[in-house]
Amino acid sequence: MRTTLRTTTSTLAAAVALAGLVTAAGPAGAAVPAATPACSPGLVTLPSLPDPGGWTYGSVRALGSGDLAVGTSVGRPAYWTGGEVHAVPLPDGFRAGEVTAVNAKGLLVGTARRTSDQATAVFAYQLGAPVARLLTEASATGTGAPYVNDAGRVVALDRGAVKEWVNGTEVARAFPLPADARPGTEIVSLSGVNRRGDVLGTAYSTYVDPETDELHRSRYPVVWPAGGYPPYSLPVWTDDDRTVGTVATGIDNRGRVVGYEKESYRDVQRRTPAVWKQPYDAPPADPGRLAGEEQAALEAISPNTNVAVGTASTFVDGYENYAQALYWPGSGPLLALPRPGTDWRSWAHAVSDDDRVGGEMVDNSTLKVTAVIWTCASKQAFLPGGPSKGSTG
Repeated sequence: MRTTLRTTTSTLAAAVALAGLVTAAGPAGAAVPAATPACSPGLVTLPSLPDPGGWTYGSVRALGSGDLAVGTSVGRPAYWTGGEVHAVPLPDGFRAGEVTAVNAKGLLVGTARRTSDQATAVFAYQLGAPVARLLTEASATGTGAPYVNDAGRVVALDRGAVKEWVNGTEVARAFPLPADARPGTEIVSLSGVNRRGDVLGTAYSTYVDPETDELHRSRYPVVWPAGGYPPYSLPVWTDDDRTVGTVATGIDNRGRVVGYEKESYRDVQRRTPAVWKQPYDAPPADPGRLAGEEQAALEAISPNTNVAVGTASTFVDGYENYAQALYWPGSGPLLALPRPGTDWRSWAHAVSDDDRVGGEMVDNSTLKVTAVIWTCASKQAFLPGGPSKGSTG
């Protein structure tokens, strides 16, 4: 594998000043969960929204204050409080979608699909409001998952353009491509916004060399610092390989970024976890693999505690036949999170400062997918050993 280093072209962004956190109050009457009491280790199985066909499915995508969790249930945007599931009330004509982020003040953001034509729009919903508000027009292409910070800043990809809203109003903020971006580069997804307003995304470049007529492709993370400083192209291990791309999945309040390198070509499937630190002037660190497993991907990082979570996996003939939710405390080996038994698969997508981890599990015998939360996850995480991988240990 050819390895190259995508260099950062601007040193100005290293001088980004930490902006003060702006308090954004929700609307009157909004129901915001109370603070979480001292936790106890446990694996909480969350209910699914009722479905006429008897279908059950759920996944936790983000964690809010108290016991608030958000994500998707039977294909609809949903949230859980007090062990109960609630559908996000969407505008008429919209039903399917998911919640992708929530802030400390109970502001949920996500995507909703229009029933008539499956076009997608970005929405925001304050707990306690009668209905969610659409931030974008519905579009068949180029609309991606939104994210929100505790200051009420929402960022999303709207028909291929990165946009930002503050308290529901779109603001004029430029999101230029990095100075070293090749011709044909576009932003294909966003993955987060931290407390000071740094925004994380992923760029994809297709470029035909005019001299050789050779097609070059590259996928790599980008950070737009708060305050209008020039964006960073994060260094990657492998560049200009159409079968390999690097995906950013989360950014914390200190600017640490997690993600993974993905190789995908026919039966070849590889996932390598990656961690970047400011000033983003070196290739990412590889925290290793879960004992006994071949691949790993980091899917989220906590806002302040440097904990990352994701999934360890094994592929056979190009298909994932084993998945184990993993927990990484920021140093040392990757750890596993418990499951009911060895005949289960699990994925972790969210982690909070109060040591909760959210995701989903599937029972291989029934193929029922359930949204779950691990409470006091650090006290449950364990180092697998021997043939009993994935057991509750």
